[in-house]
Amino acid sequence: MLSNRTIVSAIAVGAMALTAAACSGGGDGAEGGASEVTVWTLTQEGERQEVWDAAVEAFEEANPDITIVTEERATDPHKDALRQAAGTDAGPDIYRYWGGAGLGGELVEVGMSADLTQYYEEYGWADELTPTALQNATQYGGYHGVPFIQATEAVFYNKALFEQAGITEVPSTYEELVAAAQSLKDAGITPMEFGGTVNWHVMRLLDSLIETFCGAEKADELTQGDGDWGAEPCVTEAFTEFKMWGDEYLNEGFMAISNDDASQLFYSGQAAMTIEGNWFGPMAIDGGLPPEDMGIFTFPTGTGRVYGFGELLYLTPSAENPDAAAKFLDYLISVEGQEQLGGAFSTLSVNADFEPPADEPLTEDWQKIVAEADGLYVNNDQNFPTAETSEFWRVQNSVLTGDIAPADAGAEFQKWRDANS
Repeated sequence: MLSNRTIVSAIAVGAMALTAAACSGGGDGAEGGASEVTVWTLTQEGERQEVWDAAVEAFEEANPDITIVTEERATDPHKDALRQAAGTDAGPDIYRYWGGAGLGGELVEVGMSADLTQYYEEYGWADELTPTALQNATQYGGYHGVPFIQATEAVFYNKALFEQAGITEVPSTYEELVAAAQSLKDAGITPMEFGGTVNWHVMRLLDSLIETFCGAEKADELTQGDGDWGAEPCVTEAFTEFKMWGDEYLNEGFMAISNDDASQLFYSGQAAMTIEGNWFGPMAIDGGLPPEDMGIFTFPTGTGRVYGFGELLYLTPSAENPDAAAKFLDYLISVEGQEQLGGAFSTLSVNADFEPPADEPLTEDWQKIVAEADGLYVNNDQNFPTAETSEFWRVQNSVLTGDIAPADAGAEFQKWRDANS
C-alpha cells in the first residue's frame, strides 16, 4: 500500500501544526513529481480503518501520480488541531469535520474552507449527492465541503437485556421509555450509558428531551432562532427530566468517563441502551456485541423528527494540489468509493445512486427510520457557535452535578446569550 498512516497523540496538540506543515502540501517533495494529498481525519479503528486503507489503496492504484497521507486524531484533539491551524499554511489539504454553524461554520468563517463551486460543476456533485447531504454543503453559501457522512441517530438497545427485564416491545412514547428504563433498573441492568467527559455525548440526551418537551417548532426557535430559554416552561421540564435520568438511569460515574469507555458497557452487555448514530452498529459488533442482540428505535420525542447531523470533507485554501484533492473527494463519494467504504462509516450513503448492502447491520431499520421521519432536529453543538456551545455544556453539566437547579438552567443559559449577543 502506498498510503501512510500517522497516528498523532492527543497530548501532542502543541506540536500538531508543525507536524502538519511538514506533511501537507507535499507536491514539491513527492518523488517523480507526484502530488501528495494530506487528509486529517478522526481516529479510525477496526472495520473503519480497514475500509479506509483499502479505499486509499484503490484510489492510489488508479491514480499512481497521487499519494494520500492520512493523519488521525481523537475527536477533541482533531478540533484543537484544526482551530490552531486556521489562518496559517500549516493545515492539511483535506479535513473531515462536521457541518453546522458551531463547528463547520466556524472554520468556514475564518477562511479554513475553500469554496468548491468549480469542482461541484466539474464533477456534477450536486446531482450525485442526496438532497439532505447536499444541504450540509450549501448552508454557508456557495459549496463548502463534500458530504462524507449523513448521520442519523437513534436509541441502540440490547434485545437480550430487554427480554431479561421483561420488556416485550420497544418504547413508542417517552412515558414507555421511562418505564422501560425503570424495568431495566429493577432487573439490575444499567438502563442507558453515556460518557460525560466529552460533553457532546450526554448532550444527545438533553437535545432529545428538549425536542420531546418543547416540540419541533419551539425547539427550533430555541436552538436556531431567537427563542428565550428562560421564559419557556418546557425548558425546565426538559432539564428536570435530564437530571432525573442522570440520577436514576445512567451508568454510575458517567460524568468521569469518556464516550469510548462508556461504549464498552454497551458492547459487553452491561448497559441496555445508548444514543448513537448509524456508524455505531459495526463498532458495537467489533466490540463484541452479538449482532442478533442489537436493535434500534427512534427516541420517542412525539414530533416525528429524527435526530442527526452531517460530516463533510473540506478542502483548505492552502492546499498545494487542489485538483488532486478534488479527484480523491470525487472518488470517495462515487458509487465505487461508497462500495469500497461499505457501511463502516454510515449505513446511509451520501450518494443518491448507491444502495447499501442488505446484510449491513440494521440497514432496513435505518432506512425505515429515515423514510418515516417528518424532518430532522440537529445536535446542538452544530446549531450553536463554539462559545455558546461551551456555555450550553457548562449549564448541562452543572445540572447533572446539582450545581444548577433544573428550574434555573434555562435562565442561566439565556443570561449568557443575552450578554454575548
